[in-house]
Amino acid sequence: MAFSGLIDSLRERWRPLKAKLFPQQILLEFSDDRVSGQILRDGKPAPLSLEAPLPSMTVRNGMPLEKEPLGDLIGDLLVNEGVIDACVLAALPPTAAEWRVVVWPLDEVPDDFVAALRQVNPPLRLSTSLQDCSIDLLPLPGRPSQMLLGASSKALVDEWIDVFNIAGVQLERLAPAQSCQLVALTPLLGKAPPHQLIALLDPQPSHCRLQLFRSGIPVFEWNLASETEKLVSELMRCLSFYKRQDPEVREWRVVLAQTMNAQSTIEDMLGLKAEVLDAEPFASLVLQGLAAREWTP
Repeated sequence: MAFSGLIDSLRERWRPLKAKLFPQQILLEFSDDRVSGQILRDGKPAPLSLEAPLPSMTVRNGMPLEKEPLGDLIGDLLVNEGVIDACVLAALPPTAAEWRVVVWPLDEVPDDFVAALRQVNPPLRLSTSLQDCSIDLLPLPGRPSQMLLGASSKALVDEWIDVFNIAGVQLERLAPAQSCQLVALTPLLGKAPPHQLIALLDPQPSHCRLQLFRSGIPVFEWNLASETEKLVSELMRCLSFYKRQDPEVREWRVVLAQTMNAQSTIEDMLGLKAEVLDAEPFASLVLQGLAAREWTP
């Protein structure tokens, strides 16, 4: 065997051994138009290094339509960073999952909450039946009998698994973006007084995602325009709408997932200071929650 061939053979043998001796994880966050991620070493994230826009119609409403190009892109990103053998934790696009707050009616919460939920089959008005959904459950802060349910159709989840198989990577976990973000927000939500409404603004390339939280529970979600004047107008309408539904709200708090151009205008309209949440050293709240959450099989 030529010397160069011997070196290549040793490298191939070293790769799986290196992956076992020095395990790494990759955090990936998807939207319909981009992917971003960070390498996690010893529980600490490296700076954002995995980032790429997704061509139009590659992913639509959370569903991967062009699986092979998307898988090739993911594989190329990881190869370029030398982490193709790392385990991948991925947050699906927000549009890939529907979320509901589920309250268990009995005193004792069952060990297998998902199986019990399927059996009870409450009227959650999901677009897909519970029997045909992949379900993620996350206890809400301070409320063990109340959970955030993220539901994605099994067909959608299977399509994403195919994408990662095409990429040639080891997929450890797929999670709804909403669950990951809630984990990152838990310290903030856990301290909020019951009369306070928290408005989270998360700017995206094509829109701004609004989420409202009351007593630590997500109660409303809407996509606002990205242009400042329309964004502020739509935000005021959403806040006024919710205030009419819940007159016990006496205080608003606005938090931003990242800095945004509309911040000063929002502050002027509401007469309060908006807070920018610090996810550092993570690139986003979703990636922070994806890394922090205790995953169960």
